Amino acid sequence: MTAAPIAVALDAPDLDTAARWAGQVTPHVSTVKVGLELYLRYGPDVIASVRGASRVQVFLDLKLHDIPATVAGATRAVARLRPTYLTVHAAGGPAMIRAAAEAAPDTRIAAVTVLTSLDDADLAAIGLDGPASDAVLRLAALSVEAGARALVCSPHEAAAVRAEVGPDITLITPGVRPAGAATQDQARVATPEEALAAGADLLVIGRPITGAADPGAAAATIAASLRRNTAPTP
Repeated sequence: MTAAPIAVALDAPDLDTAARWAGQVTPHVSTVKVGLELYLRYGPDVIASVRGASRVQVFLDLKLHDIPATVAGATRAVARLRPTYLTVHAAGGPAMIRAAAEAAPDTRIAAVTVLTSLDDADLAAIGLDGPASDAVLRLAALSVEAGARALVCSPHEAAAVRAEVGPDITLITPGVRPAGAATQDQARVATPEEALAAGADLLVIGRPITGAADPGAAAATIAASLRRNTAPTP
C-alpha cells in the first residue's frame, strides 16, 4: 500500500515523544516534518530518532532567512543529515534561495511563500503588497527561477501556483485540517481532499494526528480517506 502524501508535523515536547509519533505514523504517511523548536532543542539527533530504521522522508522545516552566505553555510551544515526537503523563506530573495539550492543539490529546497497564519491585513501591516494570493504567486515565480524545487503555500493558492510554475515543482501545503478539526493558528485552511484537488503534492498535518489518542490510527484514517476520495472512477 502506497504511503499517503502527508507530512506529519512532529511538534513534540521532547525527543522520545517525537520518535514515538514518527514510529506510529510512518506505516501510513510518506514524510515526517521536524520543525524549528524540536531541531533547536535536540539538534541533528532528532533526525536520526524520527527516521529510525524506516525509509520515511524527512522534511526539515527551519525556514532559513539570512544573507546568502549564511544560508549557504547553514544549508551545507544540515545537508549531511539527508533531509528530503529543507525550507527557506522566499522573502529572502533570489540570491539567498540560489545559494541554498547550490549548497545542497541533493535536497529539495522548499521556498515558503506566505505563512498560512497571515491574512491580507497582516501583509498590509508588514508592508508586503497583497492580497495574499498575489504575493504568493510573485514569491513562487521568483523562487522557482532561483532554483527552488518545492514551494510552500496555503491550499487556497495551490491551484494558481500550480498553473504558474508547472507540474515539476513539489507543492507543499500547510493549513490542512480534516473536516471538523479546529483551525487553531492557521488563517487559510482546507481539508486534505480539497488541498489535493487544488494541486498539492504533500499535505502538512500536525495536531489532528499527533493530538489524537492514537496518532497512528488518526494517520491511517486520513490516509484511507484520501485513497477513497482520490481513487479514479471506474
